[in-house]
Amino acid sequence: MKKLLLCACFALVLGNLSFTGKFGLDNYEIYLNNKLMLKQQVNQPLNLRVLALDKAKEGDQLRFVYRHCQLDNSPGTGRSIVLKDDEGNSLQKWDFKDAGQMTIAVKDLLQAEKKAAGHQVSLIYLSHELDRGEMLALVHFK
Repeated sequence: MKKLLLCACFALVLGNLSFTGKFGLDNYEIYLNNKLMLKQQVNQPLNLRVLALDKAKEGDQLRFVYRHCQLDNSPGTGRSIVLKDDEGNSLQKWDFKDAGQMTIAVKDLLQAEKKAAGHQVSLIYLSHELDRGEMLALVHFK
């Protein structure tokens, strides 16, 4: 009888776990001004993460919304975005407050991209909750 009760409890626990949210499904959105340009779950393939800024103007703004699943889809702390070239060199870093929007002027991206000298560049998100970083997108200006 004890074994049967133990098995029933075990099955109940496993059944409840199957209805909990999936771990590791952080998600983010990138807007050019107010237009959604990219919406991703971090488990999607990297080759889908291309941010085309060929029509962006210097006066435009990029806005980033990153939601951490382990924080009930709320923003992280100690947030920053880094523009890196394909050799891993940091070209520019933007730090953000724990609350509020993460916004970068397109003109700042264009200036930093000139330092890349023909290398492919990418945007990396960092936070205290995600210190290894997460590549948001490969950036194409032309």
